[in-house]
Amino acid sequence: MITSVSSLDRSHQFLLNLADDALIIGQRLSEWCGHGPALEEDIAMSNIALDCIGQSTLLFKELVSRIADGSDEDEWAFTRNEISYTNLLLVELPNGDYARTIARQYFYNEFQLNFLSAMSKSSDPFMSGFAVKSLKEVKYHHQHARDWFCRFALGTDESRQRLTAAVEFLWPYLGEMFTDYDPDRVAETSMSIPLRSLMYHHWLISVESLFSECSMVLPQSSFYQKGGRIGRHSEHMGFLLSEMQYLQRAFPGAKW
Repeated sequence: MITSVSSLDRSHQFLLNLADDALIIGQRLSEWCGHGPALEEDIAMSNIALDCIGQSTLLFKELVSRIADGSDEDEWAFTRNEISYTNLLLVELPNGDYARTIARQYFYNEFQLNFLSAMSKSSDPFMSGFAVKSLKEVKYHHQHARDWFCRFALGTDESRQRLTAAVEFLWPYLGEMFTDYDPDRVAETSMSIPLRSLMYHHWLISVESLFSECSMVLPQSSFYQKGGRIGRHSEHMGFLLSEMQYLQRAFPGAKW
């Protein structure tokens, strides 16, 4: 039996937040396996999904070693109920078409570049090491998403329309990336990891630069959708978990 999320130490909740983000975005991206728009993209997106799931595995392993409750990473990934997940709403949203998936990846990876760079200077040896390792992967993810973002923006009328629709759909969910909760504040004081809110300025400059390069206009609407960090998820999360957790729930404790 895993420890209740609400009873976790705030520093442990910080680890869980990162692990859940990586796990759920990895699950979403894995849905493109066999469905990519081209063979090369099918393989690329599957590899990015594997990188994300690998990052989540490292974080879950570190979490269980710190809380020492006898659980393992598979239990944390596959046996919790929806309300116990603390991932961003952004990463649980359905993939939509390829333009929406690419836009989500670009916005998310742009944040990750700044955040992991800051985390690499953490006073916590695991967190700094994890950030350095993950940053190597995220740089590739970011370049891949950025290149495709430009291809959609500067391609055909339809590709630009699809990208514009994707940006407008995703925009309200982006603010949660920069929202500071108690675990973030504890990580700042105990592990020297800068607050998420401090990442916004650099993120926005990079996003504005790309939009200018692609002759696109930033949406004027405000960020307002949040709740994933405290277990209030979208209607999509339950469907995602029912697929992701099926095997472990059907065959508890299965190993392969």
